Amino acid sequence: MFAPYWSLYLQSIHFSAIEISILMSMQPVMRMIAPNLWGWLADHTGKRLLVVQIAATASAVCYLGVFFFTGFWSMLLVLALMAFFWSASMPLVEATTLSYLGKNTAHYGRIRSWGSIGFIVSVVGLGYAFDYIAIAWLLWAGLVCEIGILIFSRQIPKTEVLAHHTDSQSIKQIVLQPRVIALFSACFFMSVAHGPYYTFYSIYLVEHGYTKSAVGGLWALGVICEIGVFFLMPWLVRHFGLTRILLVSFTCAVLRFMLIGWYVDYIVLLLLAQVLHAATFGAYHAASVGLVHEFFQGRHQSKGQALFGSLTYGAGGMLGGLASGPIWQHYGSTVVYSFSAGMALLGLLLITWKYSMVRIVA
Repeated sequence: MFAPYWSLYLQSIHFSAIEISILMSMQPVMRMIAPNLWGWLADHTGKRLLVVQIAATASAVCYLGVFFFTGFWSMLLVLALMAFFWSASMPLVEATTLSYLGKNTAHYGRIRSWGSIGFIVSVVGLGYAFDYIAIAWLLWAGLVCEIGILIFSRQIPKTEVLAHHTDSQSIKQIVLQPRVIALFSACFFMSVAHGPYYTFYSIYLVEHGYTKSAVGGLWALGVICEIGVFFLMPWLVRHFGLTRILLVSFTCAVLRFMLIGWYVDYIVLLLLAQVLHAATFGAYHAASVGLVHEFFQGRHQSKGQALFGSLTYGAGGMLGGLASGPIWQHYGSTVVYSFSAGMALLGLLLITWKYSMVRIVA
């Protein structure tokens, strides 16, 4: 709901491109700051699920502010507070899921695919709806999502955190390993690359004559392909290993963003770019989370996933989103997505250079 349509809502209430990029960056900003606090609290208390439930409640309450405020600073505050609490859920649920799976972590993608199915339902349904109703109805769709998160956060099964030989190490010792630094740095660049995509892709398509239903369809196509690769992950991991999957994912990201930036008017190439979402998010996310789980075990699981989310999706997404506004306004959309391709290329070069250090074949 948020990634494809929130920028269109902000545009409809007359925010500028730079203001939209700042407001859309609130989620990655909070994903950079908040998860480390929540992860530390979850590991310190041993009550991951209680932390998720409290955060889900606070996020839903804060979200109500979007119904009452349309000014820039008030909207910034509402989105910042909502994202601060919402960002607690993802790394903690990731850690819980991987603990629940035990030795079957290659099957993570099959559980994660349900998030993708929810994404498809929202983007396709809302895409068609917004061809007939005002974009302001998006606020109510967001409220439904927040309430759903609140309800189902109370249904997640409890898991036991098993002792591991790395428990005696500090989190700093693990983070400063060269292979961990290489992985986090490359994934940071991947998140920078995706910043303009999540901020301006819908606006970009609408400005080139695509209907909102077509926009929803293109978003959904990418996620449908993402689901397919999630189900293939056990086979892919078994035959290629996590690091090789990352190398292919980064290569596909370079190609994808060049296609988006230079061939938006060619529907066949745009469709190909969306199919590549299977690699640039689906395979990439499953492989990177799997590697983080290998690096951070025992009492460090929640903090490790939180730190990964903060430094990559958080800091990288924030930089990519904030940079996209001025670049879009002063140099145009083609330069924006060429910038994305360049960031993905930097990540690819880093992973390739450090291949022997980050290589873990599950």
